[in-house]
Amino acid sequence: MINQFLLDAAASSEAAAGGSSISFFLINLLPIALMIVVFYFLLIRPQKKKEKEIQKMRSDLQVGDEIVTTGGIIGRVVSLRDDTVVIETGTDRSKIRIARWSVQVNNTIHDEA
Repeated sequence: MINQFLLDAAASSEAAAGGSSISFFLINLLPIALMIVVFYFLLIRPQKKKEKEIQKMRSDLQVGDEIVTTGGIIGRVVSLRDDTVVIETGTDRSKIRIARWSVQVNNTIHDEA
């Protein structure tokens, strides 16, 4: 019923405007385009910025940094390789080899020189 009403309104507006279906199409397309722009600036752009910061943090890891993994393991970096990190954790200094992508937080603050 509502759809029929909308179709009748669209037909009458086209008849009154002399068949300018292009302007009717653009008016209906404008809210969708606006929503896409809003989603980009509120969701996609901040997420990409955060991903860049995390990638930079992972590439700037140094031996001795205290890190937290995505699984919640806290440890100190012992050695670094291209795609893996060896950390020691616990009082008995157990060594664990983890993937570099699993490092979530670096708790060590480095002075920028």
